[in-house]
Amino acid sequence: MSSRDPISPEDWWATAIIDMRPGEIRLRGYPIEDLIGRLSFPAMVWLMTRGEVPSPAEARLLEAAMVAAVDHGPQAPSIAAARMAISCGIGINSAMANAANMLGDVHGGAGEQAVALYHAIDARVAAGADVAMAVAGELAARKATGESHVPGFGHRFHPIDPRAPRLLALVDEATEAGAVSGRFATIGRAVDAHLAAGRKKPIPMNIDGATAVVYAELGFAPALCRGLFVLSRSVGALAHAHEEMEAGTRNKGPIPRDRLWTYTGPAPRRWEE
Repeated sequence: MSSRDPISPEDWWATAIIDMRPGEIRLRGYPIEDLIGRLSFPAMVWLMTRGEVPSPAEARLLEAAMVAAVDHGPQAPSIAAARMAISCGIGINSAMANAANMLGDVHGGAGEQAVALYHAIDARVAAGADVAMAVAGELAARKATGESHVPGFGHRFHPIDPRAPRLLALVDEATEAGAVSGRFATIGRAVDAHLAAGRKKPIPMNIDGATAVVYAELGFAPALCRGLFVLSRSVGALAHAHEEMEAGTRNKGPIPRDRLWTYTGPAPRRWEE
């Protein structure tokens, strides 16, 4: 077909995800009625994004990562945005959309970035470097281009992020069972060790670094990993938005009403012609 040939209406939105006609819905080839009550939600996420049904062990590991990231309190920009939006009288769907739209490169994107980092280190290992050398080489190369921040490590609240060790333990269990390779857990721990070397205050793996280990072990592409985080955090956004809705507070801004912001502009002055 040349670029000038017309596209049929049927081919305009061609998709391998869903086939639907009156009385029939098939997702990736499976009738929806066969999936309802048999497939967990994380397994359905896998089927929709990857095309096949995961093994029970893979589905459990994906579920663990998604559970770990559902919420981090109303001080998180995404959750704060959802709560403020509800107090302005918009619907819960719009409040959840506000939360999702806050999840960019700085807040919410570190998991995707950490998966990309792990893949780059893994490529160095595949080329013959040992893991420690691959980590040092990749971080040095990134620093040379001005990327001093290592995604997935360090936390402004937690000296040790309580979610990370638990997720790594589950990856270890899955590795022992043969469900995943374990090589990305090794890489994640090697980055952790590299960042701790010679420091009085370590920069330990956080939730993003740990979920990145899970997603990399399970074979998710980096771009999908941000979407998985959005799915997880949407649960927290839903809960917080509903709680704020039930409270009935109107127009709740970012600071309490009895406080004002710090003004840093010119001193008081009068207009003169």
